[in-house]
Amino acid sequence: MSDILRENRVTVFYIAIAFAFSIAMRLIWVYQFQGFEAFHLNGQFMINTNDGYYWAEGARDILSGSSTNPQASGFFDKFHQVNDLSPVSSAVSLLTALLVKVLPFSFESIIFYMPAFLGSLIVVPIILIAKELKNLEMGLVAALLASIAWSYYNRTMSGYYDSDMLTVVLPMFVLWGLIVAIDTNKQKYLLFTALSMLAYKWWYEQSYSLEVSFVGLVFLYTIFFDRKNLFNYKLLIVMLLAMMKFSDIFSLIAIFAFYIVFKDEKYNKYIFPILGITTLLFLFFGGLTPIWTQVKGYIIRESISNSSNSTTLHFYTVLQTVREAGHIPFEVFANRISGNIWVFFISIAGYLYLLYKHKIMLFSIPLVGLGFLAYVGGLRFTVYAVPVLALGIGFLIVESTRLIKEKKIKYTLEGILVIAILYPNYKHIEHYHVPTVFTKTEVKALEKLKEIASREDYVVTWWDYGYPIRYYSDVKTLIDGGKHTGNFNFPVSYILTRPQVESYNMAVLDVYQTEQNYKENLGSDYLKTMLKEYNVSSVESFLSSLSNRDFKLPKVKENIYLYLPNRMLDIFPTVALFSDVDLKTGKLNKRPFFYQAKGPKETKQTIELGNNIRLLKKNMRLQIGSNIAPIHRFTVVMYDKDRILHKSEKVIYPTSRLNVIYMPNFNRILVLDDSLYNSTYIQLYVLENYDKNLFEPVILTPLVKVFKVKK
Repeated sequence: MSDILRENRVTVFYIAIAFAFSIAMRLIWVYQFQGFEAFHLNGQFMINTNDGYYWAEGARDILSGSSTNPQASGFFDKFHQVNDLSPVSSAVSLLTALLVKVLPFSFESIIFYMPAFLGSLIVVPIILIAKELKNLEMGLVAALLASIAWSYYNRTMSGYYDSDMLTVVLPMFVLWGLIVAIDTNKQKYLLFTALSMLAYKWWYEQSYSLEVSFVGLVFLYTIFFDRKNLFNYKLLIVMLLAMMKFSDIFSLIAIFAFYIVFKDEKYNKYIFPILGITTLLFLFFGGLTPIWTQVKGYIIRESISNSSNSTTLHFYTVLQTVREAGHIPFEVFANRISGNIWVFFISIAGYLYLLYKHKIMLFSIPLVGLGFLAYVGGLRFTVYAVPVLALGIGFLIVESTRLIKEKKIKYTLEGILVIAILYPNYKHIEHYHVPTVFTKTEVKALEKLKEIASREDYVVTWWDYGYPIRYYSDVKTLIDGGKHTGNFNFPVSYILTRPQVESYNMAVLDVYQTEQNYKENLGSDYLKTMLKEYNVSSVESFLSSLSNRDFKLPKVKENIYLYLPNRMLDIFPTVALFSDVDLKTGKLNKRPFFYQAKGPKETKQTIELGNNIRLLKKNMRLQIGSNIAPIHRFTVVMYDKDRILHKSEKVIYPTSRLNVIYMPNFNRILVLDDSLYNSTYIQLYVLENYDKNLFEPVILTPLVKVFKVKK
């Protein structure tokens, strides 16, 4: 057997081992919750990421292919309804639909297990890179670690159906393509590298910055180390073509055309003119614009105000409430990359040693740099550093045992070290009990809503629930995981946190403006448009007028529903932030008081609510630290065995602004001021005190309530 054949067989064997290990680790969650009915729907696991329902909606619509869209003009329009925002042309949805067509599994099973199988493909480029560096053992160790590292596992576990399942796999293939192309100067790797970049761009629109970094490094490498090598300039050309802001089909044709041309050496004299023209076209068509856009979005967060394309109104930004876009502690940063802070530091040392021994690995710097951006730019980026630093510690482990001549001792020591670096990541997986997005009971309510509402109707709720509602109820929403800038969030926050008359009026106005914007493209600042249409200059006066029951509203043909889930209690203070802001300055107003005690403890004299907050039973006062405040109302809301709500209210100190709501079925107590107590969400969901002239209940369950806005 030739050495090449033996090496190839070992490579395939190592890939198979690492891939099987990765899949097995992702089945731990499945095993743990196999018998938990709340996570199942019709005998199938539901997914555990909100954004997954966006892609699932697109795949579902592609497979149904039954649009009645009268405005269909493009190929993909035939798969969905007008203005329903379904991502029928997205890579994730298209690949999902294809797999459903060719595989003998259900739609639900495919979207649940896709992340586990596609995410586990990370082991392939890692081991191929190690093969190119003549160190397959390093690749196996690195693949085992990278496949289950905290952050990578979290975003590719079973059920985490999102674009993340290939967003690190594809750039690692690009990295391998660059390494093997520059190392061998073989023409076929020009094609592979360019196609890998094109696939990455097709799969993940935010790939641009990383691809530009790769191009920049190839350019610097060529100028400083290999400027006379025409192959490097050819590589730059096809990489720029892959990134060009043209259609993917055009880029694909251009890449193949130049690949064929470059195979003939007689065209080498035209390389530099072609490179110059390609570079100018790249810059002319906005080659650097996407990078600046991403920098502004994730790094430049100077204040809470965000004009949202408005010169006069300032809104609260979403990025301040999204954990993945915020600063993280160093230990969390290190753990997410390597599983343990000491493993992280050893990985850094190993990576630096790897760079010293193999200069070609300098092309991995963009991935590490983007991963380290997580420390200041948000935890979502840590996944990019995972595979490269795993190669670093894999290299260090293998090199540190290389001098041991006795194979049994050498492999035993390597095994111990590998187990040591895998163990903290395994323990994370064992205890990472992330729930499904919705429970079975909640989804059943949405399926019932689908029977009640039509595809053109609107459901008003917070953006966290937008995608799942569109998927299960097949309706329209005002905000969702992709449409949630401050200007869109303000009206919905206003609807949920203001009294019912104001809520009713804003709900009708927001739906009307949304539909009008689709027709006339009036701009995304709906509130500013409302001021213009009502000929009002003061936003305060306009909002104040919404409390008038006789406020003149436009006619809307669509039905409007309010979706009010129990789970919104956990984020209700955050929901309130988006409308509790001075729109002239962007400054937050004084925040209303809201506290939720889960599992309160009762003593003889008090009810302990946690965080040094207690309810004094003798005179029904609230103690917050050393301060004691009277209570306006004490309300008990309880469901009987038929899930019918019963409530009792006792007014204690009418002049107080603090209220206490006891919810024994959920073993929780709410403490909130009058402004939030009178909010539409609390009144309709918690208390079922709805104005019969404005709303009517259509679904009433302990976990979910849906009210229809009367016309």
